[in-house]
Amino acid sequence: MTSRTTARAADTLEGGPRRRRVRGGGFRRGGGTLRAGGVPLPLLIPALLGLAFLLVPLVALLVRAPWHTLPEQLTSAEVWQALRLSLVCATAATAVSLVIGVPLAWLLARTDFPGRGLVRALVTLPLVLPPVVGGVALLLALGRNGVVGQWLDFWFGVTLPFTTAGVVVAETFVAMPFLVISVEGTLRAADPRYEEAAATLGASRFTAFRRVTLPLIAPGIAAGAVLAWARALGEFGATITFAGNFPGRTQTMPLAVYLALQSDPEAAIALSLVLLAVSIAVLAGLRDRWMTAS
Repeated sequence: MTSRTTARAADTLEGGPRRRRVRGGGFRRGGGTLRAGGVPLPLLIPALLGLAFLLVPLVALLVRAPWHTLPEQLTSAEVWQALRLSLVCATAATAVSLVIGVPLAWLLARTDFPGRGLVRALVTLPLVLPPVVGGVALLLALGRNGVVGQWLDFWFGVTLPFTTAGVVVAETFVAMPFLVISVEGTLRAADPRYEEAAATLGASRFTAFRRVTLPLIAPGIAAGAVLAWARALGEFGATITFAGNFPGRTQTMPLAVYLALQSDPEAAIALSLVLLAVSIAVLAGLRDRWMTAS
């Protein structure tokens, strides 16, 4: 029996023509060659168009940046005022998110209670809710005549809208879900047997959480905090709706960009470059967690 007859018999037993490796790392089937890692042209062209669609605006921002006047733009009093306020409010919003968001994530990941799915959906709602709608909702809840705000004003004399504290509240509302989702996912991936072992040794549930669970999920908390901080830094819609746009008090960098674009486009580009640099830094910090190559 010849080698060709043997190959045909093997193909028949395997249910079809056998693929043969050809020079260049491909496989020959019939009259064509399937190259390993090859991209079909109907998929390659839309993929390149999508990449260009995402990159061209960023490249245009870099190309049209006023590099010769950039130091002067970034050292102006208005820019530093908006930058300082943005950093302070974003950091405060992240701190608030950590204090109330980590326990909420633990509740969703480690306890079983009626309506947990609904609670999780409500927690993630600000992710898809238009920020302006979130600002309106905050006004109706925490405004001077709001459902809760009227009692805050009556009992404690606290008014949140159009104040720096209002900026923190608005940023926390839109940023905390990022932290909760990240920490909840880390908690679900962590082995609960360590907590159970600590409980068998006499540790209370809170002690086990503080001494065992927190160290285990620290990377997830850090990643969630960075995401929440970056989201708070770039918040616009809820902030301008709930806190307004008052320089030195509620005007954060996104609001300053919007205002400068109408009167001083070069200043708007300079502020946009700062926010772009922050976004790149966030991605660089999270690359080991979410951007590892398989």
